[in-house]
Amino acid sequence: MKNASSHRLKTSKTNSRAHQSDQEVRLRDLPYPYRSMLAICSDLDETPDRQVYWEIMRFLNTTETTAMGPGAGLNVGNSIYFDMPQDQFAYWNTDDTGRAMVQQLIRSGHIDCLHSYGDLATSRSHAERALDELTRHDCRLEVWMDHDVAPTNFDPGIMFGHGNESGHPAYHADLTLDYGIQYVWCGRVTSVLGQDIPPQFGGILKWNHPLSSGRTLLKEFSKQQLAKLGNKKYAMHGTNSTLRPTSLGDRRRVYEFLRCNPHWGGVSSCDQGRYLARVLSRDIVTRLVQRGGTCILYTHLGKIDNPDVPFDSETVAAFRLLASEQEAGNLLLTTTRRLLGYSRALRASRFSTVYRDNGLTIDIQTQETGSELGDVTVADLQGLTFYVPDAEVIHVTVNGREIASLNHNRPDETGRPSVSLPWPFLEFPDIGPSA
Repeated sequence: MKNASSHRLKTSKTNSRAHQSDQEVRLRDLPYPYRSMLAICSDLDETPDRQVYWEIMRFLNTTETTAMGPGAGLNVGNSIYFDMPQDQFAYWNTDDTGRAMVQQLIRSGHIDCLHSYGDLATSRSHAERALDELTRHDCRLEVWMDHDVAPTNFDPGIMFGHGNESGHPAYHADLTLDYGIQYVWCGRVTSVLGQDIPPQFGGILKWNHPLSSGRTLLKEFSKQQLAKLGNKKYAMHGTNSTLRPTSLGDRRRVYEFLRCNPHWGGVSSCDQGRYLARVLSRDIVTRLVQRGGTCILYTHLGKIDNPDVPFDSETVAAFRLLASEQEAGNLLLTTTRRLLGYSRALRASRFSTVYRDNGLTIDIQTQETGSELGDVTVADLQGLTFYVPDAEVIHVTVNGREIASLNHNRPDETGRPSVSLPWPFLEFPDIGPSA
């Protein structure tokens, strides 16, 4: 993420060494030691039942033995909705065991997205019932994703929703945002691999698929040009940003985020669990690491061929590749909510530096100017990394309160040492549904 320059270094000039800190303390774009960041953001569409949902999540988030072999041991989130046809896994469709599973995964952070209220949710009362259930079980979600053409979608243009249309029977924006939703996805997907960096089109065009890949390249180039001309629909494509502050139709403030499907066939190509290896190929993963950006991947993990073994060997190999890249310190796998929170913290937080007798202090201020969504949380600062002068005693405070646990890092590829707030990995729940 090439946006560190947006963080003005407000150096307290208490002595002659203050200018030195101004020259040497810099914010690293990503948590140390990683060079890129990926969230696999899955719509749960067509997931057949709770057993499949649970087996997918176990494989992704543990190293336990699963139907697909030992788990990949990553941190990967998922989504949930409520009112759906009976042939699809959803909160109201499953049994008490399935609902308890969902509740556990929300509380652990492994279900972090509300994928609308579902195809059959057509009124405000459907939203009220779902939110009452979530609140009653102390289940908090902060990320919303529009679903297909569900009536409760927020976006009226791309996703044909009425959720933010005051006076419509499906209006619920006030309820949903008061419940705690802060981040929304309104249907915008890009083929450009890597966000929060200047857009790069390399890798889209494939000479063995000239027509399809050429069409995809032309579409993305056109979006960039339209954005430059002021087209609001493609504004996020123009900046290639992960998220932006915006207003819903009823003028309530949220953060909108952009998802990515870098497949050469276009944003709707191979966006399924059965084809995921074609998207997370070695070439694409390598390019993401080299570019150094972030990616919130658009996919549907529950769209599979074999419920008994949800992922085939190629998809399993793709996830093992991600695990090896993470182990090597190249690629940080995380949930959608955590990537969004980190991205917001990187933009909204400010810091100052001052030398005192006990060393250099970096103070992070989390108040977000002009935001109606509250300040950045300490949890969103997890992983925040600062390049610092070598051989200095470093203290980091947040709004004046010192961080007790601080990681002191060896030099990375820039040759510079750093300090970072710890990035704890999510702990997967021990108890899940029986088969």
